[in-house]
Amino acid sequence: MKRLLDCDRSDLEAMTKAELLTAIRASEGRVIVSEVIGAFQPLLHSVTNAEVACAFGADILLLNMFDVFEPVVNGLTAVAPEERIRELKRLTGRIVGVNLEPVADESSPVETVSLSRGRRANAETARRACELGADFVMLTGNPATAVSNRGILKAIAAIREAVGDRLIIGAGKMHAAGIMTELGEDIITQEELGQFRAAGADIILLPAPGTVPGITPEAVRELVRTVHRSGGLTMTAIGTSQEGADEQTIRQIALMCKMTGTDLHHLGDAGFPGMAVPENIMSYSIAIRGKRHTYARMARSVNR
Repeated sequence: MKRLLDCDRSDLEAMTKAELLTAIRASEGRVIVSEVIGAFQPLLHSVTNAEVACAFGADILLLNMFDVFEPVVNGLTAVAPEERIRELKRLTGRIVGVNLEPVADESSPVETVSLSRGRRANAETARRACELGADFVMLTGNPATAVSNRGILKAIAAIREAVGDRLIIGAGKMHAAGIMTELGEDIITQEELGQFRAAGADIILLPAPGTVPGITPEAVRELVRTVHRSGGLTMTAIGTSQEGADEQTIRQIALMCKMTGTDLHHLGDAGFPGMAVPENIMSYSIAIRGKRHTYARMARSVNR
């Protein structure tokens, strides 16, 4: 079994869910996840944001604000909607996931946004993501969506029952998402981690140290330990627009995340509208795995 760090497109295409999780674990905290928004105008008009992110070192793509019933990836307008995820995978040679948002009947003192049916996390949308060719779903919340940990837990169980043998399930929050009782260091508890894992989450998403008030490397390290002891994986996430910060800040966050013991490193989509600043993807990658692995990922042909 190859480390995901070293995988070619042909390796990834042949892997099962269990093998992908093993390949991530074997990479020892050196996997980069880049979140992109296909519904926005691409940074480079004739090239998708996903392709740009991969050119700068991303190992995994995560589609945000992606409606599984009305799939939009600007830059792929000549491709049938139901083929757009598979076409991204063909063009980039990467595995691709979709954010789904477990919106529940939660009250919030801040203004909230409404979500289309195809962005809500439930068994129906997870089955559709699977039909479109997605490799995983990430159950989380964008700002002001009022996604709570209670809503996430409910969605994990429903999706695990529907497609858990076919899709990797990730779950967690990178910021409060409008729930005032889950701010800062209260974003998730040890008990909730256990509940997420027991319900069927393979990967637990946690805020990267330095991105949410009160979230220190030590605090995240304890959460990572809990998840690892249960056999799960973790992904630290920059979901606070700091993917658009200066490179020195990005490198500092990267090393703090590495020290927590996390398995995957996520950069959000708000550096420029729709993706992280490309240089920051590369700087983060170099910080956690050096130029050798970064350049190899950037240069590796999708024809391999």
